[in-house]
Amino acid sequence: MCYSPQADLVGGIVVGVIGVDALRHVDHRDDHLAIATLPLLLGAHQIVEAFVWWGLQGHVPVSVGRAALWIYLLIAFVALPIGIPLAVRAFEPDRRRRWLMDAFVAMGIAVGLYLFIEILRGPIEARLGHYHLAYSAPMSHGLLVTSLYVAAVCGALLLSSYRHVVIFGIANLIAVAILARLTIDGFASLWCAYAAVASGAIAAHMRWGKTVHETARVPTAV
Repeated sequence: MCYSPQADLVGGIVVGVIGVDALRHVDHRDDHLAIATLPLLLGAHQIVEAFVWWGLQGHVPVSVGRAALWIYLLIAFVALPIGIPLAVRAFEPDRRRRWLMDAFVAMGIAVGLYLFIEILRGPIEARLGHYHLAYSAPMSHGLLVTSLYVAAVCGALLLSSYRHVVIFGIANLIAVAILARLTIDGFASLWCAYAAVASGAIAAHMRWGKTVHETARVPTAV
């Protein structure tokens, strides 16, 4: 698939609509509110990246493109590693699994805070790549930080009591491996695009997770 500002814009709008649908099915499940809001965040994330493209292409003022770059990286590097494990933990019904998820929550917070400091230190940059944007920020121990990021985001999913949430986590790990193999400098852009598209799984959980709560659960032993 060729990624472009137009693809980001259309994809962001579509994912935003998915997010609205997910929120419509929250009903009275307050513990699902955070995960239901995630597609809206991911949709907005893709729309923001369209402005990063346009800034690099000279279609919008440099200041607008630069602001979009900051917003994009703050979501990708800070909000997602912290927010995803917290959101998954919030709707987990099994107390023991919630306790195990605390490790991934702590990991996500540590990674998010570290990357936030690195972004503030700068410099941060984006450049046009081959059908993607290449983002760069100063980072020591990049492989370790990236591994902890992936573990924080996917680990809580793999511990979920819901089978389809576990499957979603496995799919994310496979996507990470494929994208890392295909490109290193475009990993952040392509993985976030994948995560946005995968928001359909969240909407499906919001629609049907409540009706298969008992039958879709993995045995509590881990």
